[in-house]
Amino acid sequence: MRLKGKKIVVLVEDYVEEIELLYPRYRLIEEGAEVKVAGPEVKVFRGKNGYPIKADISFDEISVENFDAIVIPGGYAPDRIRRNKIAVELTKKFYESGKIVAFICHAGWVPISAGILRGKKVTGFFSIKDDLVNAGAEYVDSEVVVDGNLVSSRVPDDLPAFCKAIISALSD
Repeated sequence: MRLKGKKIVVLVEDYVEEIELLYPRYRLIEEGAEVKVAGPEVKVFRGKNGYPIKADISFDEISVENFDAIVIPGGYAPDRIRRNKIAVELTKKFYESGKIVAFICHAGWVPISAGILRGKKVTGFFSIKDDLVNAGAEYVDSEVVVDGNLVSSRVPDDLPAFCKAIISALSD
């Protein structure tokens, strides 16, 4: 129960890679964290594989002061999330507040849109490497990269290392 008392928000949109949302969600709950799933509105979203995922709260209900970390899963959802000004601003505020911003796979698009990656080491799905580099980040092909309060991973197979890094960062 290393995360007892910690509050984490996980973002959702249609076409999320379900395992990249559900694995961290349950792993963080297992460690004692309170985890909320947030979407542009409170409704049921459909993942890439059709699995329904209900948002507990909407993006505009999130107060950065009330959470310790934001987790952004991949799939095609990040392309939709980054179009939402509230979600992009939240990502920037979490980062600027020194709170954990964790993203996996294509989710690097959200911190790119938030303008927080310049000079940072990150990883992500290989197809967004150019996007990350063009945003000023140094791309590292590794299962997990931690740079300050940023935690990033590439693919679902990296989820164990991704979650360990999030838990470690929140436990320090």
